[in-house]
Amino acid sequence: MRERQAKSATSGNRGVWRRAALLGMAGALLALSLGARADLEEIRSRGYLTVATEDNYAPYNFMTDGKPDGFHKDLLQELQTYARLEVRQDILPWTGLLAAVVGGKYDFAFTGALVTDERLRVFDFAPPFASAQHYFIRRADDERLDSIASLSGRKLGVQAGSALLSRLPELERMLAKTGGELGEVVEYQSYPEAYADLANGRLDYVIDGVVSVNDLVRARPGVFAKGLPVSAEGYAAWPVPKNSPELLAFLTRFLDQVRASGRLGELQRKWYGQEFPGLPVGPITSAEQFHRLAGIE
Repeated sequence: MRERQAKSATSGNRGVWRRAALLGMAGALLALSLGARADLEEIRSRGYLTVATEDNYAPYNFMTDGKPDGFHKDLLQELQTYARLEVRQDILPWTGLLAAVVGGKYDFAFTGALVTDERLRVFDFAPPFASAQHYFIRRADDERLDSIASLSGRKLGVQAGSALLSRLPELERMLAKTGGELGEVVEYQSYPEAYADLANGRLDYVIDGVVSVNDLVRARPGVFAKGLPVSAEGYAAWPVPKNSPELLAFLTRFLDQVRASGRLGELQRKWYGQEFPGLPVGPITSAEQFHRLAGIE
């Protein structure tokens, strides 16, 4: 297990993670100005797509006996058939994955990336394939955490640089309405580390997307329990560089097809434990559109 990142935010310096998100995206914007990306005509000319995925984000992408597994492994076969192109996939750690796409090394990120305001400055997102509404998760035997108000002042864990970190102000507002406040925030390099600390009592709760929360509770029902939503709606989708509009349109048509055929719903049931019939069916290209679709205040 990798060493935990020690950075945290308390009630006195909550702006740290907001500023960190903006600074990270500033670096991405610089990379975007330097990197050359391919649109669909060039991709077809070269004869293959290049995509970046992860290996430790179940059920979107993970490894079984040293081989890729999960939702994207199944959908990769569908994509190759539809595109009539080879899809060359590299597995990268999450911390460098989006930067590699922005820098032009890959055509798009083939993973469960969450849509955020900051990412929409650099990327457009193909139509979502899963909800990513944020939930808190607690230890199964910790019945103190039974409401939003009960989270006040409690120590929470979240992945460093994640979309869930950037949307913590929504939980702050929810807590404020109950007279409470956000407790200490501990950032981790990966969610398995955060959940290990939750199980060991070093954290009171962790915030993650609904798909990952459902997957964790199914796998370890005696250890963890699903809490309540701590955000408005969210979406998991593929980030596509903004200067690749033809590729974005191509991926939109691909998702239209797998949705209409029922294959998308089948894979959602298999990997997420439920379908998400109310997801947007078009690309998400601006923060204003995202807020409107998700109901973010």
